[in-house]
Amino acid sequence: MSELIVQTEKGFYKTIKLKPGVLGVGKSDENALVLNIPGISRNHLQIITAADGTAVVKDLGSRNGTWLNQDRLLGQAILDDGAIIKLGMVSLIFKFISLNSRQDCVPKPQKKGETISAEMRKKIHKELLSSLDLKRLDLTNLSDSQLRHTTESAVRDIVTKHQDLSLQIDKEDLIKIITDEAVGLGPLEALLVDDSVSEIMVNRANQIYVERNGNLELTDVSFTDDRTVIEIIRRIIAPLGRRIDESSPMVDARLQDGSRVNAIIPPLAISGPCITIRKFSKEPFTIDDLIDFGSMTKQMAEFLRLCVKYRKNICISGGTGSGKTTLLNVISGFIPSDERIVTIEDAAELRLPQEHVISLETKPANIEGEGAISIRKLVINSLRMRPDRIVVGECRGGEALDMLQAMNTGHDGSLTTLHANSCRDALARLETLVLMAGMDLPAKAIRDQVASAIDIILQTSRLSDGTRRVTSISTIEGIEGETILLQEVYKYQQDGYDKDGKIIGDFKATGTIPPFIHDLTSRGIDVELSMFR
Repeated sequence: MSELIVQTEKGFYKTIKLKPGVLGVGKSDENALVLNIPGISRNHLQIITAADGTAVVKDLGSRNGTWLNQDRLLGQAILDDGAIIKLGMVSLIFKFISLNSRQDCVPKPQKKGETISAEMRKKIHKELLSSLDLKRLDLTNLSDSQLRHTTESAVRDIVTKHQDLSLQIDKEDLIKIITDEAVGLGPLEALLVDDSVSEIMVNRANQIYVERNGNLELTDVSFTDDRTVIEIIRRIIAPLGRRIDESSPMVDARLQDGSRVNAIIPPLAISGPCITIRKFSKEPFTIDDLIDFGSMTKQMAEFLRLCVKYRKNICISGGTGSGKTTLLNVISGFIPSDERIVTIEDAAELRLPQEHVISLETKPANIEGEGAISIRKLVINSLRMRPDRIVVGECRGGEALDMLQAMNTGHDGSLTTLHANSCRDALARLETLVLMAGMDLPAKAIRDQVASAIDIILQTSRLSDGTRRVTSISTIEGIEGETILLQEVYKYQQDGYDKDGKIIGDFKATGTIPPFIHDLTSRGIDVELSMFR
């Protein structure tokens, strides 16, 4: 909930309750707030309010301009509580009223760091910058630990000299918060080392969610302000040579431990800069871990080992957050160590145990919009690198055609992932991706390519109780007419819920034995056929 206080130099005064949507301001009668005053354009600006009351002000190219807190507004900006918008002889004062404001007077259990206000943190930040200009430090001669130590010492001196700090404030906690925001990742530092957290979601500076055991939780930590969040994003992407600004407000990146990061800032993110971090475990998961988690059975794991070892082309299908990349990383570990592997990703996060691995990563365009290197270009280039195996982190465009052609021209045993809700949907998705390559191919030709290239499709799912399962393993048995023949080998069957709301189910073999298994046994390779019964 928020409101707008309208003031003029003549004393005109009124308050407008801001509802979710767009509030137009200007001389024209089509605006919700009509101001027929000199210096105001017909359509001067818009105030865009979100459902939670947060808002953005956007100048519409007004002739005399718009000022936000005494600075000329270029484009649009997020409104903080108390922000003053100046246009002509009119001032618009933005007031943000928290949905919990009525409960502010109710005593709450005191949490660590809860008494450290954003204003106090901002004040100490400013003093830190004046006493220690981080931008002028010779970073080439300072290690990360030395930079942190130098900054922490400066913060400690500032906090020690402050006589206006409440006795209830944990000064050590305050020092850590300020130091983390100055040279680290702010409140994300503690969440990243928390092994129970699998995903971190920053919706805005004062709202951070995490995923624990498949469930979302609102944390009690926050950033000082939106500017700090953007600085943290830039700190993450700087080593990767990537950028984020108004002309390029979205970015994919990774942390040093391989955790996947996506960030998006205004003007696209109306409520403030957002960060989403998919954490990778400190130690990569193994196939035994997935069995212990209940994601698959030992029989399924043994079947996948055979598929990878004997060079079957595998496609892992699933929805967002279903565990596709984790499964890809695990089964890629079955590739023999004497083979040359080339991995291709948007943001490199695969960590294979083999030594002979070449990791390729896409490159975004520079500030002039040039120099971008896509996954498709990397797939084409990888064919000239004498790969035994090609592992593509995710097919999401025309690279699917090049991947299929590679699989059909001697690069057996390649692996990739894509977004789809079932094994059958994965086939349709592949057709769509091939068409994105710009080749005018008939549907029959595409299906022939898919049927001859892909051998195995794994379907992963994140179930309603937050658990992740390999819900289907199917083989492609050729094509009949225009229909690709799928044969399910394993499936996960749900039987209900227990008293805690957890899904009860079991993995079942369908009894189907894939033809390549018979080929292996005919060659004298020992295969335990009981895994299919």
